[in-house]
Amino acid sequence: MKKIYHLANCTTCQEILDSFGAHLPSFDLQDIKTTKITEKQLDEMRDMAGSYEALFSRRALKYRELGLNNKTLTEPEYKKFILEEYTFLKRPVVIHHDKIFIGNAPKIVAAARESMKK
Repeated sequence: MKKIYHLANCTTCQEILDSFGAHLPSFDLQDIKTTKITEKQLDEMRDMAGSYEALFSRRALKYRELGLNNKTLTEPEYKKFILEEYTFLKRPVVIHHDKIFIGNAPKIVAAARESMKK
């Protein structure tokens, strides 16, 4: 599978996608704002990542607004919040064959780019 979950209006996501260059056209891109993540897709990402927590963004504005920063969330709660509000997905999420790369940390993006060369 070659898929990227991203936000089209996020400049960080745009810069990262641009950095993938010639490899980008071979990926299925899903703008998570216009095409919601399905439960099946999220479960597939969880299976690759090891947990819903690994996919959850604590940088989302709603994280503090909802007071989630003062709670200890369970795996079912991480799943619920990601499915209800697209901004809770840490992004971009790049799936390249059997590997998953989550987020915009430079070392994660570099690893995704390196994987695309193979």
